[in-house]
Amino acid sequence: MSHETICRSLFVQARGVLKKELRYHLRTQQKMRHSRFSSTKGARNTIADAVSIHDRPPEAADRAVPGHWEGDLVSGAHNTHVATWVERRSWFAIIVKVKGEDTMSVVAGLKRAVKRLPQHLPKSLTWDRDMELANHKDFTIAMDVKVYFCDPRSPWQRGTNENTNRLRPQYLPHGTQLDPYSQAELNKIAARLNERPRKTLGCMSPADKRREAVAMTR
Repeated sequence: MSHETICRSLFVQARGVLKKELRYHLRTQQKMRHSRFSSTKGARNTIADAVSIHDRPPEAADRAVPGHWEGDLVSGAHNTHVATWVERRSWFAIIVKVKGEDTMSVVAGLKRAVKRLPQHLPKSLTWDRDMELANHKDFTIAMDVKVYFCDPRSPWQRGTNENTNRLRPQYLPHGTQLDPYSQAELNKIAARLNERPRKTLGCMSPADKRREAVAMTR
């Protein structure tokens, strides 16, 4: 029996409101149950000409070909932000300094990130359906990198990035003000992430897998 089934049955028995003594044992301690499949419609989730993740080419979905990335905007203290990129095949991570969470600032940071990569390696980018990438068409035209958007409130659809972001706080703790970090310092943090061997890569590091990927594109 799955945890989802158990959780749902408890709420059904309680007519949608969980008893206080049971709420105490939940990490979020919420008394009302919200479906993980529900979504909030509104301007935040409305991106013009957004291309769905379901239209992503098979080579991106099955990790067979290098150059397909997942990205996210990470927030720190005092409304400061960085963008993270993770390549799906190698799990190679990039941390990008951005001036703000507005779409112009984020797209400008992503353009700088692409220019640092070997030619032809960036082919696509998968992102949450959030407004920081509303100007995705400008990014695609300028960089020739296609952008695909996850379903609303479905961060697990870019799980490579999510899993890497869970390691990031060991080097860049939650609640840190991100503005003081230079791009060079962020590069060093990313390098430490990329040198860590990963079980999912057969104990190779993302840096090793990236070198392998670059060799494939030559």
